[in-house]
Amino acid sequence: MTELTLPLPVRRSSAYYRLRRRALRSLQIFALFLVLIYTLFPYYWAFVSSTKQGAALYRSVLLPALDFTYYRQLIDNPIFMGSLLNSAYVAVATTFLSLVIGISAAYALGRIDFPQRRAVLMVILMISIFPQVVVLSGMFELINWLGLFNRPSALVLTYLLSTVPFTTWILTTFIREFPRELEEAAIVDGCSHLRILLKILLPLMGPSLASTGILAFILAWNEFLFALTFTLTDENRTVPVAIGLIAGTNRYEYPFGQIMAASVTVTLPLIAVVLVFQRRIVAGLTAGAVKG
Repeated sequence: MTELTLPLPVRRSSAYYRLRRRALRSLQIFALFLVLIYTLFPYYWAFVSSTKQGAALYRSVLLPALDFTYYRQLIDNPIFMGSLLNSAYVAVATTFLSLVIGISAAYALGRIDFPQRRAVLMVILMISIFPQVVVLSGMFELINWLGLFNRPSALVLTYLLSTVPFTTWILTTFIREFPRELEEAAIVDGCSHLRILLKILLPLMGPSLASTGILAFILAWNEFLFALTFTLTDENRTVPVAIGLIAGTNRYEYPFGQIMAASVTVTLPLIAVVLVFQRRIVAGLTAGAVKG
């Protein structure tokens, strides 16, 4: 009988594996570079366009002209600066109320056992994915009945429809990650549920509150439909509506440069907030990813 001989595995040198690792790392860096270009180039082009005047806007030149006329016009425009203050007030108030309501609801849903808990979570999830147009007419009647039409406080009330379900769902996930032994020890010492939430869990939720609050702030800052519907005068409008209503000197002119300058200006507060809280945001987004 003839014996079958299996081919010996090919032995590769260490130089081959070093070259392979370098090639893979180069491909990863190249892919990351493409992603960065794809995501950051629109913002760079908006800045470039905001520094050009007249016919220069339609020339494909990647370098900015460094003409800040449009930015000076925005700073000198009291209506636009007022809309910035309105957006800041609405976004901060909405974020604060969303976190207060959301953390209270999240503690009940994440720690207190009651029969309808799963059903309540499903309802919260369904509300968070509802399109705004579905509730627009009902909210318009409610705002009129409360006497809040054409007031920034009306936007705070309506924005809670989208931010409270979002913050509740996210914070419920974070609260479930904490060990129950913390609460059991506090209950033995006579703490109520409110004191457990305020004195024990809340100090541990700094990263999660920062990341959730930033996302809620961005949602409130960028919202357009409710702001357009429930505000009527320039003094009460928010920034997204103010940008959408920017017009040229005549009906044939499209104020592309002014819109780009306003868009860049509106993005700067978001960038500043993210940079200030970036460590807490990363810690909050990765909380609970590793157990043990």
